[in-house]
Amino acid sequence: MVRLKIEISVPESHVDVVIEALHAAGAGRIGEYARCSSVWRVTGNWQSLPGSQPYDGEVGVVQHGEECRIESVCDAEQARAVQQAVRDAHPYEEAVIHFLPLYEP
Repeated sequence: MVRLKIEISVPESHVDVVIEALHAAGAGRIGEYARCSSVWRVTGNWQSLPGSQPYDGEVGVVQHGEECRIESVCDAEQARAVQQAVRDAHPYEEAVIHFLPLYEP
């Protein structure tokens, strides 16, 4: 079974709703524990290009803002459902969701 680490950048105002969506889709299970995740503050950088509708900032202007990084895990076969659930709950036009394969000896 392939396990994946999930990394999501989200504004602090949406951390709880994104975590709920993440776990409702089946992520966060580690052994006999459920709803496992971690959150910490990070600084995000972005520039919205013409045609975008940014959640925060202005088109064409380089922005810097406080965000939170959520990390959790899921099985590879859960990834599509987790991705869709997070996108549905996430406020950004282009949600940043990374799935990274885990090495488990």
